[in-house]
Amino acid sequence: MQVFVRDNNVDQALRILKKKMQRESVFKEMRRARFYEKPSAATARRKSDAVRRLRKQARKQAIRDGLIVVKPKKSVAAGNKRGAGLSGVPSGRTMEAALR
Repeated sequence: MQVFVRDNNVDQALRILKKKMQRESVFKEMRRARFYEKPSAATARRKSDAVRRLRKQARKQAIRDGLIVVKPKKSVAAGNKRGAGLSGVPSGRTMEAALR
């Protein structure tokens, strides 16, 4: 794996390296290799991973075919990144009620 450092920006290069490693699941393998895994446990893990992948693939295909309707994600306002209620407005009240 290779990452180029541009303009002596090591922080950016490290971020890119971490992203690449995460995409290739290097961290997951390192965590798994920390301790010995019995062959029977490895087989069970691989089977459960395969089932999870197949379910995810079937769910995505059903969404594409229109069998499952997915609600669009709500867009978050620029000043309200965490999706919390309006500042100064108790939760459960509408905007109009808060302005009265």
